[in-house]
Amino acid sequence: MDRPIEKKNKITKKHIWIAILVIVVVFFAWNLLFGDKSSKLNVEKDKISITTVQESFFKNYISVNGTVEPITTVFLDAMEGGRVDEIVAEEGTMVKKGDLLVKLSNTSLILEISNYEALVSRTTNELRQARLLMDQQTLNSRSQILDVEYEIVKRKRDFKNNQILLDGNHISREEYEISKERLELAEKKLDLLKENLKKDSIFRSVQVNALEKSVERMQHNLVLVNDRLEGLNFRAPVSGELASLDLEIGQVLSRGQRIGQINILDSYKLRVEIDEYYISKVSRELTGECDFSGSLYKGRIIKIYPEVSGGNFYADMVFVDSVPKSIKIGQTSRIKLELGAPKTAVLIPRGGFYQSTGGQWVYVVDPSGKFAIKRSINLGAQNPRFYEVLSGLEPGEKVIISSYDNFGDAEKLILK
Repeated sequence: MDRPIEKKNKITKKHIWIAILVIVVVFFAWNLLFGDKSSKLNVEKDKISITTVQESFFKNYISVNGTVEPITTVFLDAMEGGRVDEIVAEEGTMVKKGDLLVKLSNTSLILEISNYEALVSRTTNELRQARLLMDQQTLNSRSQILDVEYEIVKRKRDFKNNQILLDGNHISREEYEISKERLELAEKKLDLLKENLKKDSIFRSVQVNALEKSVERMQHNLVLVNDRLEGLNFRAPVSGELASLDLEIGQVLSRGQRIGQINILDSYKLRVEIDEYYISKVSRELTGECDFSGSLYKGRIIKIYPEVSGGNFYADMVFVDSVPKSIKIGQTSRIKLELGAPKTAVLIPRGGFYQSTGGQWVYVVDPSGKFAIKRSINLGAQNPRFYEVLSGLEPGEKVIISSYDNFGDAEKLILK
């Protein structure tokens, strides 16, 4: 009877499991050595914005807001303190230089001025008396000099006569010597009187000059004091629009207190608010286009305020050629401020990606459109529509420009 022969190459379950195990090991080894290890994230295409990098004409400008202000503002400060008795002018009205705005009263100031006027009058009287006394003293001294000069004339005559008599032995030597001594004494007395008159005149002159200067200074100060009194009638220092006058009847003001302002409306300026990012790029003489009711007007920056507040700084811009008609203070305008000359550059549209990356990298879409890879880039200037690409991207490439906030640290985005 025949016996069946068993085949020796029969595949068993054991062989199958070994083969499966080998395939799995090889697969994991391949992925470990050559597979894509980057972190991935699945993203739906219809929830992101994809755009194409382009090479085009780039205008280096920023769009900012400007508020219309008067070309010059004059603040009103109380020249003197006092009580508000009457408000003559109203806010919003046009005033001329010298127009009365407010009437004040100040009893203490009036009393102070009265006391000063009395002091000036007393000093003036002292000057008058000093001059009178100097004149009297001069007259007395000259009178004494005349008396002595007359006495010298007589003494000289006596001396000459005695000399003749002495030569004829009609008088004694003693009598001759006495006449000579009296003449010399009178001459010395005259010299003393003249010297005294000179010194006294100098002293009196210095005294009078000092009083004259004092009176002159006090009279000048009296004018200033009277001006303080006139300051109680507060008048417009310039012509313009009385923009504000923050006062109430009966209110007590202190000297130097701010009470309002006048706007000089000869022309206008724009106070422009600019992001602090551009503080090193904005300079005087930069120009821009200002939009008023659909019409464009050219403006020029004349002043920059370097202080940064709330992430912004400010600049003043004036109109170059013409001022918009019916312009109003407080009106706002959109301004296209030019930061540089136009040029041809590689561009990508602005998008939310910049807030996440700071412009240092972007997701570039593969030509297959199935995924996007993170790539480092370098951006330059920007305007409200585009970023200038300095390196990292080529025209025709597609990038994701929407926000990256939900992508985390993913290196690769799988697009579905």
